[in-house]
Amino acid sequence: MIHKKSIGIFDSGYGGLTVFKAIANKLPDYNYIYLGDNARAPYGDHSYETVYQYTLECVEWLFEQGCPLVILACNTASAKALRTIQQKVLPVKYPHHRVLGVIRPTAEVIGNYTASGKIGVMGTRGTINSESYPIEIHKFFPELDVVQQSCPMWVPLIENNEHLQEGADYFVQEYMDQLLEKSPDIDAILLACTHYPLLIPKISKLLPEGFKLIAQGDIVADSLSLYLVNHPEIEELLNKDGEKQFFTSGDHLVFDKNASIFFDKEVMSQQINLKI
Repeated sequence: MIHKKSIGIFDSGYGGLTVFKAIANKLPDYNYIYLGDNARAPYGDHSYETVYQYTLECVEWLFEQGCPLVILACNTASAKALRTIQQKVLPVKYPHHRVLGVIRPTAEVIGNYTASGKIGVMGTRGTINSESYPIEIHKFFPELDVVQQSCPMWVPLIENNEHLQEGADYFVQEYMDQLLEKSPDIDAILLACTHYPLLIPKISKLLPEGFKLIAQGDIVADSLSLYLVNHPEIEELLNKDGEKQFFTSGDHLVFDKNASIFFDKEVMSQQINLKI
């Protein structure tokens, strides 16, 4: 049923599909397995310990399906779980597997998007409270001023398909105002949650001309492409049948209906049982 040697892509829910779409467009030949942990989403307000445990369970499930490389297409999981998995789990249990996140690839290029030297970062509470973006960005662009804003209502609005309704306008305006009040000289905003690109039509209306709004999909896709070039020992393990499989820990019928909004194509998934 499951083809071995696929690239695994994980998210707490639907948001990672925006990254998956960009990856599949950039690298269409590879086989992919997407796993959304919808039954336990959203991850944004969970503790480090809980996010780590949930993420590890999903990563190990993808390993069991024959994925030697897994992308955490989730900022909260990347912020709270990636480093521990890379440093403590992989060397001991899975020395030939690799897990990558979305924060570092973004931090490596974010300075190219600003003229003022002031970047806004909008994300879940978990991502913002982790301080992962300021830490990583300052490794590559120590001169940048990074201003953060948590947006706890955005993911629930998107997951419930309310993001394009008029009722969402209040929460989009509220968090944008809070961010810009902290630093009016910001000229670029990073959407540090893979759900947030679905709010771009509303966010864009609130920004002046020339303001840069940065989604992560293409950045992560470009980074993965370069990674595979630089790591042939991983690349040569991967099958290239162009197959895409989707799995969810939640109701697969609900997942299929909502996933098509994020992926821009019809999605047919299978439900799996995790430790819930």
